[in-house]
Amino acid sequence: MSKAASLWAGAKLSSLTRQIGDRLLAAGIAQGALEAGFMVRAVLGKPTGEWIDPDIKLDSAQAEQLSAMCIRREAREPLSHILGNWGFWSLDLDVTADVLTPRPETEILVQEALTALAPGPVRILDLGTGSGAIILALLAERASASGVGVDISPAALKIAKANGEKLGFDERTQWIEGGWNAALAQGPFDLVVSNPPYIANAVIAGLEPEVAQFEPLVALDGGKDGLDPYRDLLPLMGQYLKPGGVFVFEIGADQGEAVTSMAKSQGNLHRIRLVQDFAKRDRVVSGMLS
Repeated sequence: MSKAASLWAGAKLSSLTRQIGDRLLAAGIAQGALEAGFMVRAVLGKPTGEWIDPDIKLDSAQAEQLSAMCIRREAREPLSHILGNWGFWSLDLDVTADVLTPRPETEILVQEALTALAPGPVRILDLGTGSGAIILALLAERASASGVGVDISPAALKIAKANGEKLGFDERTQWIEGGWNAALAQGPFDLVVSNPPYIANAVIAGLEPEVAQFEPLVALDGGKDGLDPYRDLLPLMGQYLKPGGVFVFEIGADQGEAVTSMAKSQGNLHRIRLVQDFAKRDRVVSGMLS
């Protein structure tokens, strides 16, 4: 047993959680106290919101597990990888190092897509699906919708498929391995969504360690200026969408003007809309096929 685990076995949960929070804060993790609570809950098997007696004491196996988790997080491994799951929208999704951890700002994309979706049996395409977070959130809100998720990574698709099956959406989903044009034969679609890699490659090394060191490069690298995916995606909308169909793409905070201009230059896309997130940063570009 590790030194920390031997000290933690038998310690009161309230004291233990404070100790872990302090260690994470010292490692540069701003929300160390909050994350300590998540880790403790994971070890105890207690879901968020369920009351935990602060006087509970961990047994030796639980203390060892918690110590290992704390060491990994101090090394700046994402909490989502350590827990193996992450909340997005109303969903609890499996997450590994093979997929991008779903971000709260991506929920802006989901909301915009839901606003654009007509009622009824619509078909949705998610390009660069990763964990399946976006398309599965949309299917959770539209019981008669079906969808196709595309990703270049077979490991990511394995996670997405597992998430779809866990949520009971396996009969409404199809998963395709390949690039941006891999689902052309499955079209046309009512809605195309994407959270593509949009970070300029020279910037990636300077990002937070959780991102730069642990998340899949293929889900981050958008080329020299971060805009390469949009140069590929926007011309495909004429082939992927039904007339009147809508695309909704997540973008980087400094890319609104550039991506909006690209969309307008296509000629067959109109009602181009730029949406900001809660921090007043550009986050989503959407539009409709003529």
